[in-house]
Amino acid sequence: MRAQLDESCDMKVSLRAAIAAGALLAGGFTSASIADDWITLIEGEKGLENFNSIGDANWRAEDGAILADHGAGGHLVTKSAYQDVEVYAEFWADHTTNSGIFLRAQNPEQIGFANAYEVNIFDQRPVQEYSTGAIVGFAALEEPFPKAGGKWNTFEIRIQGSEAVVELNGQVTVRMANDDFKEGPISLQYAAGAGGIPGGVIKWRKVMIRPLS
Repeated sequence: MRAQLDESCDMKVSLRAAIAAGALLAGGFTSASIADDWITLIEGEKGLENFNSIGDANWRAEDGAILADHGAGGHLVTKSAYQDVEVYAEFWADHTTNSGIFLRAQNPEQIGFANAYEVNIFDQRPVQEYSTGAIVGFAALEEPFPKAGGKWNTFEIRIQGSEAVVELNGQVTVRMANDDFKEGPISLQYAAGAGGIPGGVIKWRKVMIRPLS
């Protein structure tokens, strides 16, 4: 049975196909869980109030999304901490965008890949093994490296215990086994591009989470 996600969303996301098949990832995004257990953090231009903002990124509601396109860098940080969680996100990235979803951040005032699990959105990252779809420093990509620039994309992420899996546009990009970070908030990033050039825009059209513990 297919879950009733927002029918106004014009994107045919891979999550719906997975629900129709009965599961996504280990344990599965089930139709019952979508209906009953999911927390919506961003829905179109709504949701900034669900986050604390750190840094100087110019986050705002515009063009049917929450977006940033200027500043030295910053994060939208959830007000609660999470341990085991599933994340579903729809985002638009430019080819020069440097962004990502950070999980289990250890310091909500200063977030980076050294103290959180960063699911990257950075097509032009100099070390391509940790570009878009990787977990920086923990789970490297294999060629061909996926790209997100210039289009709408979906991330489907599950982290439970020491294991995590990432799907970009319905394809598994990496799996991780690591227990360095046990719990912490989730953040959405805007940062400078490769070589310190201004980063391209990042737009978040939908972000949902489902705590597993």
